Amino acid sequence: MIHASICTIGNEILIGQIVDTNSSRLAAALEEAGIRVTRMLSIGDDRDEILNNLRNELTQSDIVITTGGLGPTKDDITKGVLAELSGSTGFVEHAGQLAIIHDILHSRGLDMLAINRAQALVPDRCEVIENRLGTAPIMVFRFPEDSFGATLYALPGVPFEAVGAIPDVMQDIRAHYPLEPILHHSLMVYGLAESALSELIAPWEDALPADMHLAYLPHPLTGIRLRLSIYGGSREDQEKRVEEQILRLKEILGDKVYSDQDDTLEATVGRLLKAAGKTLSAAESCTGGEISHLITSVPGSSAYYLGSVTSYAVSVKEHVLGVPAETVETAGVVSSEVAGAMAEGVRKMTGSDYAVSTTGLAGPDGDAFNPVGTVWIGVAGPKGTKTLKKQFRHDRKRNIQRFAAEALNFLRLTILEDLSI
Repeated sequence: MIHASICTIGNEILIGQIVDTNSSRLAAALEEAGIRVTRMLSIGDDRDEILNNLRNELTQSDIVITTGGLGPTKDDITKGVLAELSGSTGFVEHAGQLAIIHDILHSRGLDMLAINRAQALVPDRCEVIENRLGTAPIMVFRFPEDSFGATLYALPGVPFEAVGAIPDVMQDIRAHYPLEPILHHSLMVYGLAESALSELIAPWEDALPADMHLAYLPHPLTGIRLRLSIYGGSREDQEKRVEEQILRLKEILGDKVYSDQDDTLEATVGRLLKAAGKTLSAAESCTGGEISHLITSVPGSSAYYLGSVTSYAVSVKEHVLGVPAETVETAGVVSSEVAGAMAEGVRKMTGSDYAVSTTGLAGPDGDAFNPVGTVWIGVAGPKGTKTLKKQFRHDRKRNIQRFAAEALNFLRLTILEDLSI
């Protein structure tokens, strides 16, 4: 199997000034092509650091991809270091990239300066893939077997340009390397902590064949994505073997599985509603519109989602949603009774088949009866109203995410039960 490493170059990443998104996009493209990414690292704008790290990566990987350090300013030293690393004796001007630089500057009403023209200069031991989106060319260094026996691709650091270069880089890789397929299959799980999930499926995981690998990928909004990967073999054989394992896993997890693809709770709820011809509304307090935002982020959600009321204040709960004042006074705002009344109120107001509600304390403060992280969720539907209490111990932002995810999952389970799926 072909192995690759990805290196970002630039102090701006190391000091946290910008977030590295290039590496994740590159890794996804490499994995899809059957290339196993073994390392990612970030290197500062220092000659020795760049040289030493790239030498190490070229020794251990078949392919090394760098991003960054190719700009026109004095701190962009990567091109010179790569010339040294490759044993180049000088620089040559690449006519194709120079023409692109001229066109880009002309379109912006700018003159060609010496500093711009210098970007078309490349080490004499590299090949060039023209960068049609920017001024810095993509450089390809093919090291012979008596050196590193690897290939290095140097990409610009601007995300728009780096991502735009991926198709050309992958085409070049395919032309020079025999690639084996990697198949990834995801299973989305909600309602189990990662440790509990690991313990539950341990016998199944321990029995996996040596060429299969399971990864746990938790997220507060989507639960845990179990990604099963298989390396090598024909695609037909891969798909058959992975499907067999996924079926066994579904039998173990039951309704904790909400999708057998890389998915979200809101998309899953949307498919259930659409398939059943049902509609939905929401009444949110502590989530402040997060549930509505998630639902409407799904394309086509207008087919089943009618609207919401963000009833943050008690007065809105009472006067808009119709929650009885005596219910608030006797049970408290954060209660089963209020959550149920909110869901019933918005369902009646919008005429939806289902309604989901939240009332709770995201933080930073709790009250005399409920600690921070407490939420009551209500779901009203054709077969009545249900409520659920959950407690978390996160910061405000994470609590809101968890509240919204729990509400969507409770709604999902209620719809499944109503439809006897």
